[in-house]
Amino acid sequence: MLQSLWKKIPTQMDFKGQKLAEHIFQIIIVVSAVIGFAYGYMIEQFGWTVYVVLAGFAVSCLLTLPPWPMYRRHPLKWQPVQELRTEEKKLLEKKPRKK
Repeated sequence: MLQSLWKKIPTQMDFKGQKLAEHIFQIIIVVSAVIGFAYGYMIEQFGWTVYVVLAGFAVSCLLTLPPWPMYRRHPLKWQPVQELRTEEKKLLEKKPRKK
């Protein structure tokens, strides 16, 4: 039962969703780095700069790594499978196999 539930969870993003996730990731990292640097400079503690950047990294991972529905809005349209013609089948059968 658990396996059937596990298989229903989507695990892929489309290409536009990957681009959006990358853009969101970069924005969050840059903003957290600027805020962390400013805050660490104001209180003169480099450790807080690192903490703020790590918190931004954690938030960006939470928002961009799982395949949320907003990253799956443009699925690929695959072409239907085409059967090989008899001539093509014969050609494939005659080719020597590489070892």
